[in-house]
Amino acid sequence: MTFYNRVFPFYPQPRKEWAFNVNCIIVIIVFLVFASAFILIIPGIRGRARISWTFRVIISLFIGAVTVAVNFTGDWEVGSINATTTYKSFSTVVVNADIGINVGLNGVNVTLKGNPVHQINETIDYNEQFLWMFGSDYDEFYHNGLERGLPNPILYVAEKFSKNDPCGLHNQYRVSGHYASACMWVAFCSWIICNILFSMPVFIYGAYMILVTAAFMLFSLISFSTVRNVGFCNIKFGSESLKIYYGGSFWLTLATGLLCFLIGITVIVLNWCVPEKLKSFFNTIEEDEDESGQLYYTNIGFDNI
Repeated sequence: MTFYNRVFPFYPQPRKEWAFNVNCIIVIIVFLVFASAFILIIPGIRGRARISWTFRVIISLFIGAVTVAVNFTGDWEVGSINATTTYKSFSTVVVNADIGINVGLNGVNVTLKGNPVHQINETIDYNEQFLWMFGSDYDEFYHNGLERGLPNPILYVAEKFSKNDPCGLHNQYRVSGHYASACMWVAFCSWIICNILFSMPVFIYGAYMILVTAAFMLFSLISFSTVRNVGFCNIKFGSESLKIYYGGSFWLTLATGLLCFLIGITVIVLNWCVPEKLKSFFNTIEEDEDESGQLYYTNIGFDNI
């Protein structure tokens, strides 16, 4: 098989990931390294402080990892449909395939997998990424797909998100994804600040900052949800329409935001009701034992402000 003037007679094999791209994997590895490093130092922590530190660090790393990783995932919204549709332009040949759509903050992935995979003497297994984030030209990705001769179902779905499509989905998703991502990065910054405050005797302010983290996560979800206000254009294959739903990243962000909110409220309430026990949990008060065998508390930090 040969090619001429950069026109290939076959589909290039490298494919795009839709859920876990390289950036997302790097984020997960970095936080796993931090978690592994902490596990190694756990034996050096004395007494009940070991339980306190383990709980705090694991929960904190989970929140931080989610806050960063969801910026790169591609399953904020997902949808799929099984349809019998035309496969190529200027051809009446039809194939049975599963068509999927995975929407992230930075773009959309369209998948096409034959049912079965091998049909009409070809392997029907495509996964194409079209980016609309700032600095990327969505229409350029779409035109590249046209030049490469992508299957009709992929081009049909991708066209719905193009700039000139009457549905108007492109600008709405692009702006909503941009602000949702910005809110998640602000949430990450406030997460760093709340960790610094929780490591000091001013942990009540750490509770306030984790509430800020929760707030910006919820703002991110609200921003992304505004896409629903314009309605989703019907993507029809025959008599069936492709339905789209909130995906795993959306619900994971919501659950993490609610977790942050619960932690912040709990710390504020405990600081009001049982401040001494809360100080002990955050290791600002250390339990010692005198010569008579009785326990007494030593304040090892500054008074709570």
